[in-house]
Amino acid sequence: MPSTICGIPDVSLGFDYGQRRVGIAVGNAITGQAQPLDTLTHHDGIPDWEALAGLIAEWQPGALIVGLPLNNDGTIQKMTNRAQNFMNELRGRFKLPVYAVDERFSTIEARERLRSARASGSRGKRLAKGDSDAMAAQVILESWLMGTINSSNQG
Repeated sequence: MPSTICGIPDVSLGFDYGQRRVGIAVGNAITGQAQPLDTLTHHDGIPDWEALAGLIAEWQPGALIVGLPLNNDGTIQKMTNRAQNFMNELRGRFKLPVYAVDERFSTIEARERLRSARASGSRGKRLAKGDSDAMAAQVILESWLMGTINSSNQG
């Protein structure tokens, strides 16, 4: 069984689910930080479940965190239902807790982080197609970690 810190899984995986790709990040409850891990391409619209299973086996997360795409006003959109289906499939396949996080501005934040990293020289000028997806997964996961850590400290 995965270990926890104050009831929070010490390792979690975050997902930025899109139509063509899913960005993945790994996070740590001790630091409240995450890092981009990988981006997997869908095959005929279907996630690469075998690769996902491999990452889950490797990292042994205690929770899976999925960005929930919403319109700017908080209403659902077509991708909201797809992300919810992805969450249900994760829950069914891997028997782990799955949590949703509002991801309305995660892609903008991810692109800004990548732009800043390039400008500072800590990241090369060339980016792969999935770099912003994995970085968005990092933003989503850090948002969940900070919210969960803050709520456990208040309880």
